[in-house]
Amino acid sequence: MAYSIIDECIGCGACRTLCPAGAITGEKEQVHVINKEFCIECGTCGRICANEAVEDGFGILCQRVKRKDWKKPVFNAGLCASCRTCVDTCPVGCISLSSSIVKKDPREYPFLEDPKACVSCGFCEADCPVDAITLEILSKETQAAA
Repeated sequence: MAYSIIDECIGCGACRTLCPAGAITGEKEQVHVINKEFCIECGTCGRICANEAVEDGFGILCQRVKRKDWKKPVFNAGLCASCRTCVDTCPVGCISLSSSIVKKDPREYPFLEDPKACVSCGFCEADCPVDAITLEILSKETQAAA
């Protein structure tokens, strides 16, 4: 069920700018609208809305989360099957594959190539067939290294 924007929207455009599906339209300082046909239910609009003017598909008001506190995927190479599902499912393309650091391992493993582009949708975690991905708030050290 698609997200929706309620009348408390002040038209700042933050949700429109970050929506990976391009499902949000609206003019500055006007209530924005989410096209239910295009909404992929990632929740980005609800996490970014400073005015808390977004409801999820169940009519529950979303709470704003500071971007530094958005959860990011953490990959467990020991469980990973190198299937590429996480790469293919990411709506913003921020996950890539890299060669193993073990010389005789021909597989490639996922990593978060662009942490700032990640919208914390959780699709990678949900779609991973071997549960090799967890979403976590990255430490300041990890964020700085990314």
